[in-house]
Parts: sequence; C-alpha cells; structure tokens
Amino acid sequence: MTPAERESAIAFARRNLRIDGLRPSTHAMGMAAAYSAGNIDDDALIAQTGSQTTDIAADTVFISTILVCRRPWTCDLEELRAIHTRLFERLGPWAGRLRTVDEASSQPEGYFPAGLLNQGAASIGGGLAAERNLTSLDRPDFIDRLAYYYDELGFLHPFDRGNAMTLRIFASRLAHDAGWDLDWGSVDRHTYQEATHRAYLGDVSGLRSLFATIIRPVNPTRIFLIAGWDQGPAH
Repeated sequence: MTPAERESAIAFARRNLRIDGLRPSTHAMGMAAAYSAGNIDDDALIAQTGSQTTDIAADTVFISTILVCRRPWTCDLEELRAIHTRLFERLGPWAGRLRTVDEASSQPEGYFPAGLLNQGAASIGGGLAAERNLTSLDRPDFIDRLAYYYDELGFLHPFDRGNAMTLRIFASRLAHDAGWDLDWGSVDRHTYQEATHRAYLGDVSGLRSLFATIIRPVNPTRIFLIAGWDQGPAH
C-alpha cells in the first residue's frame, strides 16, 4: 500500500472498531503510526500486536482490519469468510467458521437457518451478480440496492460473532468497486444499531438514510477502506 492508503486503512480501522464500542490501545496506535510512515512492514506490525496492551482483542482486530485489504475479493460467502478469518484468526479457531446453530442473540425472531447458510449466501451472491455487483447505478438507486443487500447479509448472519465488522468491510469494498466510497467516520454506534435493527424488522429506511449521509463518488487515491473526508484530497 502507498502511505496514503495506509493512513486511510488505519483511520477506517479505528472507526470500524468504534461503531462496536472498541478502542485500540496507545501502543497499537503507535505501531500503526510507524506502519503508516513506512518504518515497519506488515510482519512487524502483526508481531507487535498485543505485546504491550491489556486489550489484546481490540488491538488484534484493529491491526487485522488495517491489513485486510490485501485479501482477494470474490463478492460471495468466501469473501465474507476471508475477511472474518483475517480479522479474528489470532483470537480463536472460530475465525472464518460458519455458525452451526440458529442463534437468536438479541433478535427475538432469530437469523437465517444455520443449515441453509450456503444456499442463502449463494442466493444473495447470485442477486449481486445479476445486478453486476451494483455497478453503473445512479446514486439513489445504488443507495437503495446497497441497503437491500446489507440487510440481506445482516439477516444471513453467517458467523457466531464479528458479523457487523465483517459486513462493513464487505460493503465498503463492494461500494468502492461500484464507484462509491463509504465514509463511516460520521456514523456512531447508536445510529448504526438502530438502522440495522429496524432493517431486521423489515424497515430499511434507516439504512437508506445512513448510506445517503456517508456515500461519496469514489476517490481514486483511496483504497476501499475509507478514513473520513475531512482529511482532504491528498489522502
């Protein structure tokens, strides 16, 4: 990655964690700054994760999010699993594994049946493929279709944990390749949770409103991990 891409990825990683109520340690931020400046490489960044912190989980996911853009993208369940694996592979053997129970979590109605996850994902992937992965759409149409697929993937809920972080990365990559960038920097945890919960209950208007406030035409100097538009065109 270029220095600008590294800085963009670091800023996105902070915002992605913040929406889930997590915060990287001062040590992790210092290592990320060294990585952004080009003073350490990927291996050194990974090696230092958790070495001087009490919140190993937050730091591990933070660093893994920075590096996740190096994975190949297939716009299907395998992409979701690759993202999930990269984010959580150093936290436990559950990384990248599909859930096997029809858990309800905080949702009384439950999620997509665990035994049908592959079929459900194939249906969603087929829909995206039929719509050319949402490319060549005007802004209102793109927002509408992105909200629809975001809700579908949210209900699919393929993993026991870490679904929201994984889905935000997937959606950011999908949007970027379709010509749009998502600025998650303006989204707080309450707004995100309210929008996704309303969508779960059948009302995607909150997701449409959320995406309408954070979507911008793609900036060719950025990778899909968007830092925030207050940084200016140099980033």
